[in-house]
Amino acid sequence: MVKKTRYTDIKPYVTRDGSVIRELMHPARHAALGSRRQSLAEARVAPGEATALHRHRQSEELYHIVAGRGLMQLGDERFEVAAGDTVCIPPGVAHCIDNTGDTELRLLCCCSPAYAHDDTELL
Repeated sequence: MVKKTRYTDIKPYVTRDGSVIRELMHPARHAALGSRRQSLAEARVAPGEATALHRHRQSEELYHIVAGRGLMQLGDERFEVAAGDTVCIPPGVAHCIDNTGDTELRLLCCCSPAYAHDDTELL
């Protein structure tokens, strides 16, 4: 059995932090494909927009910037990110990202345990 999803088959939606995401692999939807403990999503943030400051109580999250540039807040730190950068977000740490560029900011978000709306606290 082929264990993959196809990008064009996955409908985007707006998540709690305000970004538009596609759940590329998630145990709640893709358990039959072998997904068990983590999730992978693509997030998009329009130029001049930002995600809401939030934290995940249980999930560690990785952001990998695919395209664009932005300003990341991670706890008390703020720093620039651009395509090719990867950021580790520990559980319980407040974070958000602002798109400071002229093009859409695209990032991959990997959560372990898998992303859950109930694990996301807006601040």
